[in-house]
This record gives sequence, C-alpha cells and structure tokens, in this order.
Amino acid sequence: MNPKLSSLALICTSLLIPSIAQSQSAKSSVQVGNVNILNASSLSYQDIMRTTIRTSRQKDLVMDVSLECGLLTRTKVSSKQGISDTSSAQAGVKLRVLIDGREAKPGEVTFCRRSQELTATFGGIMSECSDQNGDGILTAAECTWTPEELELILDTMNANSFNFILDNVGTGTHLVQVQARIDSGSSAQLGSADAKASIGKGSIDVEEVRLIKDQVIDF
Repeated sequence: MNPKLSSLALICTSLLIPSIAQSQSAKSSVQVGNVNILNASSLSYQDIMRTTIRTSRQKDLVMDVSLECGLLTRTKVSSKQGISDTSSAQAGVKLRVLIDGREAKPGEVTFCRRSQELTATFGGIMSECSDQNGDGILTAAECTWTPEELELILDTMNANSFNFILDNVGTGTHLVQVQARIDSGSSAQLGSADAKASIGKGSIDVEEVRLIKDQVIDF
C-alpha cells in the first residue's frame, strides 16, 4: 500500500518558497498557507504557491486550488447643471497552474471578478447668487453652483475552488506552480474611480490519478 503524502508550508508575501521542509510520496501533495499578495495592479503572472510530487509511472495529475479572493471597487460621480457623470471600476483575479512549465487544463480561470459603474445627473448645490444685470430677477446663470457628489464603495472577500488537470506527466519529480495575476481598471469623467484585488489564504491539493480517456458525460 502506497503511503499518503502530506506537505504543509507557510507562504509569505516576500518569500514564495515553503519555509519548512516538505514530505513527499507518489500519491498526493498538499500545501496551505497565507498568501496575502497581489494587493495592487499586476499585469503579469506571479507564483503564489508551489509544491512538488513524485510519480513512478506515466500518470495524470489533478490539482484542486482553493483561495480567498478579495475585491475592492470605488466609484465617485460629480455632477451639476444637469450634466451626467459616469465612473466605472473593474477588478478580478485570474489563476493558472503549471506542471514543469506546462499549463494545466482548462488554462486561465477567473476566480473572482466585479464590474461596477455609477452614473448620476444632478442639478448642483447653489452657493451664492448676484443680480449681475440689475433687473431685479435672479437666474440660474447668475448663481454659483457646487457639484453634487455620490460615491459607492464595495469591498468583499470570498473563498473559491477549481480543479485543474494535466494528463501524461511522465515519471519523476514534478514542480507544481500556482500562478495568479490581477486584472483591474477604472475610468472617470468628472468624478473618480479605483479598483483593487487581493488574495488571502490558499491551498493546493495535487493527486496522482489515472483518468478515463474520451469519457462522454450526459446531462
């Protein structure tokens, strides 16, 4: 009977390699810890977790990746005299898994994403008026108007899980890398907008299996 592998390591913000020794077997590899990185815009993939697994035969690997995924979006609009103003913010976290540099199926996966848009049309706040033409009648054009403002902030954190698969990995010791990147953007007219994403706790469970090829699943 093959022994079962359990490997536990802590992931730090500045050090992505496990800080304690790991044990290995031919069946599975597990890594958990606090990731707490990628809290700003990141256009390129970064390693957030990694582990190794040793296979003695031509086998397939199934990886279950679980992460806390946080999003913050802020939109603020500023409007006066009936002029419409729109601000938008988008943030998301995308993941992929590499086995010895090969991308596991199904490729890039969106773990969390939010698109927020705020639009408002206000008349404005009248601050002062003066009868500039001396006709005794005050009009809107003779008044000073301060824009009215509306701001919306959403901050959430939730846990998600997804399975990745790579078949025919061959024999030997294989490096498993979980990589993530942040996809964010914002736009504003008269107001302002901001978007951020982050990753909290995470874990990866790698198992050696023999997949059934060309299996048809009926729904």
